[in-house]
Amino acid sequence: MNTNAVSHAVVLEFLSNKFPFSELDRSHLMRFAKKATIDFFPSGTLILKQDESEVGHFYVIQKGGVRSYRLDDMGNITLKDFRGEGEHFGALPIIQNTTANLNVETLDDTFCFLFDRKDFLNLIETNQKVKRHYLSTMSEKMAQPVYSELRQQKISPRAEGALFLFNARAGEISKGKLFTASVDTSVQQISQLMSEKRIGSVLLTDGRGQIVGIVTDKDIRGKVVARGLDYRTKASEIMAAPVQTISGQAICFDALLAMIKNRIHHLAIEEDGKISKMLTTHDIMVAQGSSPYFLFREIQAQRQISGLYELSRKIPMIARPLIKEGAKACNVTRMIFVLNDHVLDRLLGLLQEELGKAPLPFSWLLFGSAGRHELVFKSRQTNGIMYADSPDEKIAREARKYFRILSERAVKHLIACGYPSDAGDISAANMKWRQPQSVWETYFGDWCGFQSQEENIDPAIFFDFRSGAGSASLAEKLKGQVHALTRKNDQFLRYLVQNCVSVEPPLSFYGNSVVEKDGQYGETLDLEGRGLAFFVDFARAMSLKYGISKTNTLERLRSLLEKQHIPMDLGSELVEAYELLMHIKLFHQLHLMEDGQTPDNDIRPDDLSDLEKQTLKEVFEVIRRLQGMARLEFGFPKKP
Repeated sequence: MNTNAVSHAVVLEFLSNKFPFSELDRSHLMRFAKKATIDFFPSGTLILKQDESEVGHFYVIQKGGVRSYRLDDMGNITLKDFRGEGEHFGALPIIQNTTANLNVETLDDTFCFLFDRKDFLNLIETNQKVKRHYLSTMSEKMAQPVYSELRQQKISPRAEGALFLFNARAGEISKGKLFTASVDTSVQQISQLMSEKRIGSVLLTDGRGQIVGIVTDKDIRGKVVARGLDYRTKASEIMAAPVQTISGQAICFDALLAMIKNRIHHLAIEEDGKISKMLTTHDIMVAQGSSPYFLFREIQAQRQISGLYELSRKIPMIARPLIKEGAKACNVTRMIFVLNDHVLDRLLGLLQEELGKAPLPFSWLLFGSAGRHELVFKSRQTNGIMYADSPDEKIAREARKYFRILSERAVKHLIACGYPSDAGDISAANMKWRQPQSVWETYFGDWCGFQSQEENIDPAIFFDFRSGAGSASLAEKLKGQVHALTRKNDQFLRYLVQNCVSVEPPLSFYGNSVVEKDGQYGETLDLEGRGLAFFVDFARAMSLKYGISKTNTLERLRSLLEKQHIPMDLGSELVEAYELLMHIKLFHQLHLMEDGQTPDNDIRPDDLSDLEKQTLKEVFEVIRRLQGMARLEFGFPKKP
């Protein structure tokens, strides 16, 4: 090998923009750069030969690129990776003190900076950040840098209050002192206490001094004044119980989300197992300066359906402020789905005021990404109605007519709110998806028994259903029956997970192309079909197998991990990889929306930073590990 001297300044400048070397301080990076030499390898050069080459240098590609692969005894090639400018190779055999573990061959005329193995090993031992990159798991070495880069480079944080929602603790910003009264106290006395202390809530205690409920100023207005109750009524008759609490160590985002989700203005702060003070929405809004709570309040106050149109279209606008605050994609989607559910609930409530009370209890079912709480921005509607069975034919006939009108109007209004109709007509406006509970039970029974196979309909999305509005108990009853159908139905579970094990994730990136496992190049990466879908399919099948009722993919993975249905090391990698994919998808779609384009899942490699590409390559490896477990768990042949 003929190596040549190279300008230290050139090496320093090059490495300073390449991860993980960009993590080093200037003095350490300079000392390392001074060790570099440079070498040229013509296209087609085999730099390292598997199981033979002694690896005396660590290689950083300055220009050009390489592919790495393994050869079996029959001469068959298995591609492992493609690496281009700024990427490196040779680290693993140096760290493990072995011969080359792969063949490394140049794809083009290639220049590499070379560092002696001793200098590379010294760098690892003396710099924890670089050591972590080579010796730690994906989640430890890649997650925080990529989150930081996305937020800092692509979303500039605001000057004041940045990261408030995700840094401040609920207990820190709570201004409300604790005021209590006996459950036997009259409403009038409670009102006098609120007026005197200028507070909006009082906690009620029983004879033992235990807190058993809460009365708020809203309770007095809505339950006493509006109904004309006697002011001598005992507070216990209008109190809300049990008291909603949150840990003082919880981040403010979780407190705000709990308030919006449960439609409350007060949360009791619990510290060391005891309620110590009160947190209000006012506390959060004063500390933050602005809040999604304003939007929630407007939705709840709306009296005209047409007024929901504009409010619904504002929901995606909360993404940018939340990201500035430090939110991960899964935090953003949690807030968005809660607000979307409130729009739906308010819409159906106003429609029922027009049409009159429903003749039978019903649940508005959400499927697919909406059912999984994973709707980032507006996507097509996939919904249905399930209503209670009735032995009375007259009531059943009235129900069919009522729910037809309700669903047709609701779907049209949702379109006006910015939710397009489903291309496959999976909506409550279609009579097939507007049926009594017994029919829905038959649908799921037929799908699980392979008795129903319709074109353009993937039954899998129905197994992510949840109740978006209406009677949640109806949906929960159906969910219990579905789990009974699937838990030991190995054939159907294999069907649900077959795409997860049969479709290959991409291999790597090279230049501005996506490289597939067979070496073919592609122009774009489908973040959904070639990334997130693996996690969704795996988590769905595993949850149905083990009776986990959650529908959100991240919650499913965490529950599977907690119940030890997934090994700890793989489970933590799955969670981190999934969150990273969702985060990249969120930024991609946010940029499209802000450019006036329709959000999609197709991302071009040249829109990705080097760090994002490295992270995605790590994610692809995690997916391959996921596939290995899925094959074993569901009885697929081991991949050769």
